[in-house]
Amino acid sequence: MFKGTYRYRIDPKGRLPVPAAFRKDLQEADARHLVVTVLDQCLAAYPPAEWGRLETQLAQLPAFSREVKALTRVLASRAVDCGLDVQGRILLPPGLRQATGLTREAVVIGVLNRFEVWRPESWDDFLRDSDRLLDDVSLDVRWPLPPGAPPSTGKP
Repeated sequence: MFKGTYRYRIDPKGRLPVPAAFRKDLQEADARHLVVTVLDQCLAAYPPAEWGRLETQLAQLPAFSREVKALTRVLASRAVDCGLDVQGRILLPPGLRQATGLTREAVVIGVLNRFEVWRPESWDDFLRDSDRLLDDVSLDVRWPLPPGAPPSTGKP
């Protein structure tokens, strides 16, 4: 659904333009708001249907697992419904901006079922680190896949 990289300014009120291609996809999905939460070093914005899928997946994990409880608490406690205004912007609450260090500049990236909002310096750092991760031979991701090959399951 979401792909690409875009650079925007966050206005003094904390409003961020949503890329036109993303707005089109959101309109087609009849999504009038996004669920925004802190994820790693960025903000993750989910259409309501995708957030619902994430909630379902979390509910299916072992309820008394320390890791599952922590993940669920962190994601849900920071989640905020952010409406799209008539100009295609979302208002990023101050607490979420502060948690990720977002001020005036932002990098918006599409990540399939969500999009993320990064502080430009954090995004650049992530890209540098990702290049090293992709060079790691222990990473069991075969890319690109040969034509007609099934995706790796990670099992021998």
